[in-house]
Amino acid sequence: MEIKSHFDHVNFNVTDLDRSIKFYKDALGLEKTGEIMHPDGAFKIVYLSRPGENFRLELTWLRDHPQPYELGENESHLAMRVEGDYDKIREYHREMGCICYENKEMGLYFIHDPDDYWIEILKWK
Repeated sequence: MEIKSHFDHVNFNVTDLDRSIKFYKDALGLEKTGEIMHPDGAFKIVYLSRPGENFRLELTWLRDHPQPYELGENESHLAMRVEGDYDKIREYHREMGCICYENKEMGLYFIHDPDDYWIEILKWK
């Protein structure tokens, strides 16, 4: 059997939805593309994406989980390619204070969001 599939979204659970939405807009230019609110307010999901792209980042806020999430050693991560002057973008992220790891030999670095999820930043091909 041949199965055809494509990536739809990845989920990060967050403690402060507004703070996370602002971070992803400021750091990566992601825009809100949809949301789901549970009728009793138990959770809210917000989808973010780059304009014109189908892959989405799903941010989930759970009312009954206000404490930070345990993320282990951050070996799981999201990777994104950025367009434009890579060095200027890296300096912008440095000014934001969100760079958490750099590997100059490999030509990449990581930023972390307000909940400490790591995002690998790569040059546009």
